[in-house]
Amino acid sequence: MSKVDCVVVGAGVVGLAIARQLAAAGRETMILEQHSAIGTETSSRSSEVIHAGLYYPQDSLKARTCVRGRELLYAYCQVNDVPHRKCGKLIVATDRSQLGKLSEIATVARGNGVDDLVTLSANEARALEPELSCAGALLSPSTGIFDSHSLMLSFLADAERLGAICVLRTRVKRMRVVTSGIELQVDDPDATSLVTRWLVNSAGLGSQELARSIVGLPASSVPAAYRAKGTYFALAGRAPFGRLVYPVPEPAGLGVHLTLDLAGRARFGPDVEWINSIDYDVDSHRAAEFYAAIRRYWPGLRNDSLEPAYAGIRPKISGPGQVAADFRIDGPSSHGVPGLVNLFGIESPGLTASLAIAEIVTGLMTRS
Repeated sequence: MSKVDCVVVGAGVVGLAIARQLAAAGRETMILEQHSAIGTETSSRSSEVIHAGLYYPQDSLKARTCVRGRELLYAYCQVNDVPHRKCGKLIVATDRSQLGKLSEIATVARGNGVDDLVTLSANEARALEPELSCAGALLSPSTGIFDSHSLMLSFLADAERLGAICVLRTRVKRMRVVTSGIELQVDDPDATSLVTRWLVNSAGLGSQELARSIVGLPASSVPAAYRAKGTYFALAGRAPFGRLVYPVPEPAGLGVHLTLDLAGRARFGPDVEWINSIDYDVDSHRAAEFYAAIRRYWPGLRNDSLEPAYAGIRPKISGPGQVAADFRIDGPSSHGVPGLVNLFGIESPGLTASLAIAEIVTGLMTRS
């Protein structure tokens, strides 16, 4: 039987950020990932936006970790040469009835510590983006874009340089609480069991399944799991926009928005589809809905200019028609199991918040 101080299950951007932070704190750390590469699920299937922290309820974990994480992420990308750009974002009201909603967004953002929003008239917004159609807009200068894969590789390199070990193709199938910590069994028949003092469950889409495999963890501490699939379409050719463009949020999400990659290519999405099983196929027939939504703020979108791009799945803990749930970072005081930290519902803005989430998790361990 092998022993290690800390095990992080899941090598997505959040798991890697946590492992890096733990290793930097001098803790012996092992990362276990079931796939053959890092970041192959939620982390690599996003819009790669650095969010400013505009929409989340004040004092929520999403708000606090987004705003803190944004500053940490920009600084990290700058120092470590991770490709990124602070391009800014426009939140647009497509008719005058939505102007009051822009004011509400600005109020929420100020409560979250976002103090750089600029209210624009329709003419001022079109002066920035001539192809835009709107009744008014908010400019978020702090919003940006980055290369998520480069970020994850950098986090992993940091962690390994500090002594962490990443083990791929290793699925944890069962765990139990023992006197010296938490004992893990993996699906490799040749592997011995592993005992860790601290276990961080950062398995994303598999977090609930992993938590339920822990003998000794109260079932009531594991929330229901929901999956929301978001489909993206890409624009053929370069986009005539230099900033991201988001419509006023809808009840089900942020609507079909325009994002850019670092090469200036435009992507649109996501639309929300609730699913029961993992499915990354892109249905080309959904393009008709995209054209209608996009033309509300970009009427010049040409026919047949959208191409299927990719789909991502969010690990949600609130379902259709429910109020959007906050992040959950459950330490021993939440569930009663010493040495265990469960992360649930780490969806957007999880990439932006990753370094701030890592601070919180490491803090839980420091205090225990």
